Amino acid sequence: MRIRKSVAGAASGGVLAALIGLVVAWGFAPGTASRQGFLIQPAFAFDGSATPATAELTPQEGLRGPGAPAESNEKTREFTALQYAADQGRAAAQWKLGRMYADGNGVAQDDLRAFDYFSQIANSHADEPPGAPQAGIVANAFVALGRYYLTGIPNSTVKPDSARAQQMFAYAASYFGNADAQYELGRLYLNGTSSDAHEAARWFLKAATQGQCRAQVALGDILFRGVQVPRQAARGLMWLTLGRDCAGNDGAWVKPLYDNAFRRASDDERAMALVYLKEWINGRRD
Repeated sequence: MRIRKSVAGAASGGVLAALIGLVVAWGFAPGTASRQGFLIQPAFAFDGSATPATAELTPQEGLRGPGAPAESNEKTREFTALQYAADQGRAAAQWKLGRMYADGNGVAQDDLRAFDYFSQIANSHADEPPGAPQAGIVANAFVALGRYYLTGIPNSTVKPDSARAQQMFAYAASYFGNADAQYELGRLYLNGTSSDAHEAARWFLKAATQGQCRAQVALGDILFRGVQVPRQAARGLMWLTLGRDCAGNDGAWVKPLYDNAFRRASDDERAMALVYLKEWINGRRD
C-alpha cells in the first residue's frame, strides 16, 4: 500500500468534579478491527526530492536553527542514531523525526521532511494489527498526513486535497479506531462540501466516548443546537460539560459554547443532563 505524495478518556474523578460543580451551579443535592471494506487508493507520486531549504542537511546543521550555536557532540550522536534507525524502517524513529521536523523541535522546522517520514510509516506499516505495540504510531502518522492534505504544504507538491485527507482519516478511524482521526473525520462530514451531520455525529460520538475533548464539545454543540440532527439539549449539555472538564486549563475555547448552552437550557434540560452525567460516570467505573 503506497501513501507517498504523500486520547485517553477523561478520568472519572475529573468528570465527578465537573458533576459536583454542576450540582452546585444548578442547585441540586448530591446523591441524585476489521477494515470494513475501506481501501486506500494509490496516492500521487512523491519523488522525495529535496528543496533548497532541506537539501543535504548534515546532522549538525539539522539540529540547530538559524543563528543557533552547534549542539553538543552527544546530541549530534543521538540524532545520527535516530536517523540510522529511521533509515532501517523503525517506525518509532521515523515518527520522532517527523514530529521534530513538524514542530521545529531541535531541528529547523520543515513540513516536507515531516510529511516524508510520516509517509514512510504509512507505506510500510499500514497493515499493522490494531492491537500491536506500534499501532498507535501508525494511526497517528495517518492522522498527521490527513492534516497535511487538508492544508497542503506551501511551495511543494503536497497540495490541499480534502478527499485525500478524508481517506487518511477514515483509514485511521476505521481500522485503528483512532479517536483523533474519528474527530477529524467528523469535522469533514460536518463542514465538507457534501455535508452529512448524521455521519459527523456518528464519528464524533466514537471519538467522544474515547475521551477526545474536541469531539465531546463538537458533539455536544450540534446536539444541543440541533444542527441538522434532532435536538437533544440535555444530551448535548452533558457532552459539553464533559468536554469542558476534559479540556481543563486549555479550555478557554469551550467556555463560550458551554456558557451559551447552559444559559439557554431549561431547568428540565439541566436536570436531565445531570442524570446523563451520573450514568456516564457509573458506566466508566463499571
